[in-house]
Amino acid sequence: MSQLKNKVALVTGASSGIGEATAIALARQGAQVSLMARREDRLSALCDKIVAEGLEKPIYFICDVQKSQDIEKSVQGTLEKFGRVDILINNAGVMYLGPVEGADIEDWKRMFDINVLGLMNCTHAVLPQMLKNGDGHIVNISSVSGKVVSARSAAYSATKFAVGAFSDGLRQEVAKKGLRVTVIQPGAVATELTDHITDSATQKSVKDWVAGMKALTSEDIANAIVYAVSQPSTVNVNEITIRPTDQAF
Repeated sequence: MSQLKNKVALVTGASSGIGEATAIALARQGAQVSLMARREDRLSALCDKIVAEGLEKPIYFICDVQKSQDIEKSVQGTLEKFGRVDILINNAGVMYLGPVEGADIEDWKRMFDINVLGLMNCTHAVLPQMLKNGDGHIVNISSVSGKVVSARSAAYSATKFAVGAFSDGLRQEVAKKGLRVTVIQPGAVATELTDHITDSATQKSVKDWVAGMKALTSEDIANAIVYAVSQPSTVNVNEITIRPTDQAF
């Protein structure tokens, strides 16, 4: 339990799915964990769950990553408690799949606000102190849809391609300054993400598609994240694409 001992990890979208599993996995490796999400009841329950394992109790902040003031409050609160942020897991995201024709463009706006601008703003908030310390690791959760586009993923893929572009540009910017950037690109994962899909026909087809394979678990993705952030400081795992064995694309 000492792999990440005394490291401070800030996890967005921590109230469920990959974020929740990652918070637990990091705590088990000895990290001090700060949680950000909108649902306080879920955050409180997660803290209790981690404490029940005999691990250090995380702190949490009610945060909507669409709101810059929430991000600033969460990051500053984490710095006040722990003195630094060593690892940022940009996990908060939504997935509104569906055709472009007839789409609700408010869904598009919300996806970009959360998946892209939220991630960028969280990164912007932690970057100054990481650069000051000459150390830090930013992990951005993207998707296989950030590599491969389907007819139903045009808008969602646009957000995830943007995450990839931002991540690699940032990696190049900070490479000589001691910071690392990793992009995680999951395939089908059994989470509540498919519940976000507002187009009913697309939601059914995606749920049926996921049900037709042995989907990844949130813990599978958390394990990949722990692997990336546990490497020596001289090693930057730039990108991990992780699919179920029986997912062909």
